[in-house]
Amino acid sequence: MAKYLLLKHYRGAPAAVNDVPMDQWTQDEITAHVQYMRDFAAKLEGTGEFVDGQALSTEGTWVRYDGEGKPPVTDGPFAETKDLIAGWMVVDVDSYERAIELAGELSAAPGKDGKPIHEWLEVRPFYGNPPTITE
Repeated sequence: MAKYLLLKHYRGAPAAVNDVPMDQWTQDEITAHVQYMRDFAAKLEGTGEFVDGQALSTEGTWVRYDGEGKPPVTDGPFAETKDLIAGWMVVDVDSYERAIELAGELSAAPGKDGKPIHEWLEVRPFYGNPPTITE
């Protein structure tokens, strides 16, 4: 088994087929989207493949050590940026192919008008767990 991070990106560019910003969704559409995520996680809990997952706020802060005591802090990231990390899920699966399969399924979460958003997900193995690509 190897752990993979499925990193959910919200892209402002037309990267997703159903690229309607979430602030333009109805409350029922948001509820359906969140329920899809919960159901997906519950399914993976049942197979023993789910490790953890979280949705992230659009608010954040940048911090960087400057070598002189207290690190400088800058506002951001900002929702108007082209690419914003929306959340993540960690899975523990038998192969890279299974991680890709799960990311594809997660990408089909519903959005505006209940249509799949086809969002891009970044799939990354955890350091020390090289992917087992068999293609």
